[in-house]
Amino acid sequence: MAAKNPSTSSRQSGQLKTPKGTRDWVGRDLLLRDHIFTVLERHGGVPLDTPVFELRDILAEKYGEDSRLIYNLEDQGGEACSLRYDLTVPFARWLAMRSDVQNIKRYQIAKVYRRDQPAIARGRLREFYQCDFDIAGTYDPMIPDAEILRIISEVFTAFDMNITVKLNHRKVLDGMFTVAGVPADKIRSISSAVDKLDKAPWAEVKAEMLEKGLPETVADRVGSYVRRSGTLSALLGELSLDTELCGNESVAEGIADLKLLNSYLEAMSVAEEVSFDLSLARGLDYYTGVIYEVIPQNNGKTQVGSIAAGGRYDNLVGMYGKRPVPCVGISFGVDRIFTLLDAQRAKKSGSELAHEADVYIMAFGGKEFDGLLADRMRVATRLWDAGIRAEFSPKVKPRSTQQFNASDGVPVAVILGQEEVAAGQVRVKRLHVGDKNAAEKDKGQLVSMDDLVEEVRKLLDSTVPLS
Repeated sequence: MAAKNPSTSSRQSGQLKTPKGTRDWVGRDLLLRDHIFTVLERHGGVPLDTPVFELRDILAEKYGEDSRLIYNLEDQGGEACSLRYDLTVPFARWLAMRSDVQNIKRYQIAKVYRRDQPAIARGRLREFYQCDFDIAGTYDPMIPDAEILRIISEVFTAFDMNITVKLNHRKVLDGMFTVAGVPADKIRSISSAVDKLDKAPWAEVKAEMLEKGLPETVADRVGSYVRRSGTLSALLGELSLDTELCGNESVAEGIADLKLLNSYLEAMSVAEEVSFDLSLARGLDYYTGVIYEVIPQNNGKTQVGSIAAGGRYDNLVGMYGKRPVPCVGISFGVDRIFTLLDAQRAKKSGSELAHEADVYIMAFGGKEFDGLLADRMRVATRLWDAGIRAEFSPKVKPRSTQQFNASDGVPVAVILGQEEVAAGQVRVKRLHVGDKNAAEKDKGQLVSMDDLVEEVRKLLDSTVPLS
């Protein structure tokens, strides 16, 4: 008997689907990226795109224990390649190739790949979007680090999401392990265990450290440190009183960095969103200084973990060339952010396909009404020419209910009537914004076609979303 063709078996069984750990993106889901880009461009970001796969040795030994999650590709043309695991290492490779670039603020949004066990409800996928912003080059200490944290705050404020930024410093962490008695060759593996404290109880983390060969007395001392967290200023004050800990050079340097950083965060109105958490370790081997993860508050029924993460990596670029370039950056997990936002909004059938227009153009009339299609087209063209996103019904004689339903979510309407059009006028009004009762009573205002663009922009600038 001939073997089944695997490419047709899923179709025959009615199970047409995407591969495990992947998903399709459509409509307003993709617009998440545009909201993030607005913030990144505000901070002077330059867009960059890199190949979806890299030479395998570029990615090798950069991710610690997570290196097992890299997708390796079959040899094609004598080059061993792998799908990119993140956007940071490809950026470092690009910097190493560009000796003419001394300082840059770069952003990139693209798909990355991890050979992981997918968990859709938690936003854990095998193919997913990341959005990175990095500041590379030589700057005075902690200024770029503070700006990155400010960017994190701005992005999630734009999404109306409450977050906590968990922050630590590799020098504090590594020095703390040394003081506790962790051998140098076990610091990275013990860091990986400690980093699980946000998901597992201390007893499980301690058991893992013991399995990795750490004496119990040392594990207990590590635990006395890493289970501490609080505001940056308060915990820095506590650590500064620990003479043995601060006697370690690495810890002392890290605390000095964080004190400076805290002063900048206070100036940028970000300090209250930051929690100094000594359990945060970040498994990637390339971090050298400040590290952070963004945790959503009020997670509801979702099981999403961190929704953004990053830190300082001053040595990564130098691994690929002779020129070291200090860097600090943040990676936003776009899929995880979407999972949270999707849980927050009451989705209607097909709403993911909804348009994102600024203006919906409608026309109404009596029995002899011809639909004013050409006039609706002329109004749309005028708005498009002005850079305003506008839509109208593609029907010659659209019904009133059809037009209102199609305008769901659009903030401003331009309404055409036979008499108004004859007089060179249209009516503009708020739509689906502000107080619902007030929106229904608002009849809008008549404006001349010459003033249409200006009046529409005024309304768009003053709209308030429905609560």
